[in-house]
Amino acid sequence: MLDHLFLSVADMPAAIAFYERALAPLGIAHVHDYKGSDGPPGHPDLKGFGSANRIYFWLREGTADARAVHIGFVADSAAAVDAFYAAARRAGGADNGAPGARLHYDPRYYAANIFDLDGYSIEVVYKSWQHRQPSSVQNVIPRPQLS
Repeated sequence: MLDHLFLSVADMPAAIAFYERALAPLGIAHVHDYKGSDGPPGHPDLKGFGSANRIYFWLREGTADARAVHIGFVADSAAAVDAFYAAARRAGGADNGAPGARLHYDPRYYAANIFDLDGYSIEVVYKSWQHRQPSSVQNVIPRPQLS
């Protein structure tokens, strides 16, 4: 499980504004600012985003390299994927794949992809089989047979 990620951005105020709007439909908010001077020498200032009493997505000012990372956020429904995509586009994100099933992965893999203001590839995905459902309709993924 991922605990945290630092993402270098070229324009901190613009990046904060973008992610505040784009991640709001997922319940992820800008919740904490960390002063690098409070840490060990050379620690960067950070802007933290998170949910459910966890901060796991951090922005730091620096040289952005769009090829360096692809980030996938979890959505709790296809509607949340759609809402993220619309919010991210309104906030200035560029299309990198409209909301829909990603059949090359699984027919139940529903996602949307955008490029953020620095060109990073951001995906929001809803995988119905990974969410708790009433036991009467729960999807069961069979375990692979070992040879």
